[in-house]
Amino acid sequence: MIKQTMNKHTICGLLLAAISIQSLAQSGTKSPYSQYGLGTLSDASQSASRGMNGVGLAFRQGTEVNTLNPASYSGVDSLTMLFDVGLSLQTTNFKEGATKVNANTANFEYAVGSFRLMRKVGMAFGLLPYTNVGYEYTTSTYLDRTNGAVSETYSGDGGLHQAFVGIGWQPVKFFSVGINAAYIWGGYERSVTTSATTSINSLNRTYSATVNSYKLDFGLQAYAPVSRKDMLTLGATVGLGHKLGADASCEINNVANEDTMLFVASNALEMPMTYGVGLSWNHRNKWTVGADFKKQKWGSIDYPVFENSNYVMKGGLLKDRYEARVGGEWVPNEMSTRSLLMRMHYRMGIGYATPYYIINGKDGPKEFCVSAGFGIPLQSKWNIQNALRPELNISAQWTHASAKDLITENTFRINLGLTFNERWFSKFKIR
Repeated sequence: MIKQTMNKHTICGLLLAAISIQSLAQSGTKSPYSQYGLGTLSDASQSASRGMNGVGLAFRQGTEVNTLNPASYSGVDSLTMLFDVGLSLQTTNFKEGATKVNANTANFEYAVGSFRLMRKVGMAFGLLPYTNVGYEYTTSTYLDRTNGAVSETYSGDGGLHQAFVGIGWQPVKFFSVGINAAYIWGGYERSVTTSATTSINSLNRTYSATVNSYKLDFGLQAYAPVSRKDMLTLGATVGLGHKLGADASCEINNVANEDTMLFVASNALEMPMTYGVGLSWNHRNKWTVGADFKKQKWGSIDYPVFENSNYVMKGGLLKDRYEARVGGEWVPNEMSTRSLLMRMHYRMGIGYATPYYIINGKDGPKEFCVSAGFGIPLQSKWNIQNALRPELNISAQWTHASAKDLITENTFRINLGLTFNERWFSKFKIR
């Protein structure tokens, strides 16, 4: 008799995916820069890629889920079910002049899975972040002896999240194409609350929006052996820009007479066109290096702003974002049976990105990031007998964001990811 089984680890992973829907709805940032645009852009890469600073457009290892390029899904092994979950812990130091403040956050980052759907076709699914909004700070201005001081408290919460399904297809040898189709949801609520030491008339403002829309990303990978030991891969992606169908509202409350005015900008929020290209080099499956370059066309998008007693769409508040990343990994001997250190994956990466928003007529902070990490194979006698190859991925990232006359951020982040690599579709004989 022949029986097809599903391992209990996969069931646990699917339960984690369901739980993570609520976890993803929580903000993973304390940055005041998340008050601009749609918020702070999230890292959509998975645990292995984060050790290389998010490089991955041209990676197609069949033992890892790579949502950065859906064309990579066709590379998954025909008997393998992959499942990857990740979380992050971070501490950020904010500096403005002589003032320094620290903030700590923890966030469930993602839950993704991948498997072979049919010959030459791979499939992926999961939950990913898109943007984060989360901040609170107070500014105080002294007017004069008569009017005293006026304080404004700025706070915000929210973000956008995506649940996606992707397909990767290899129509001909050494060439794959793919698509990710996602439902994107979430929103934000940002408020400015005024308080004064005198009877100055105060106006409190609340800005909000709710998003329920879609997101489409296309990818391709062309790969060819340049020798018996080396593989060169070119990857490219395009993400469609479109209106999100979300109205943005601005509510103004006059504290003195308790009068409230509501302004609405219809169909105000928009997602940009996104382009990416990457190149990778793999040598004997022992080391892989890659480089990615991305462009997001935010500069052509208008954004709602309260101006001249009205809430209107205005250009020139956002700008195109450019991003470059380089990274790689090395494994001394993945098949070693004696040394764990020989089987481990060692990773490093660096990156640079420009801002996508403008603050008081000046560009926002540029970002410089470095990362390092490793993947630890969790092998045991039980895992070997049940055809399991789980891996614990740990990485550390340091990001420096700064611009002249603006707040400087230094963020140290620990990324933890657990990858289940199971022979989900194996057929076992019972004697």
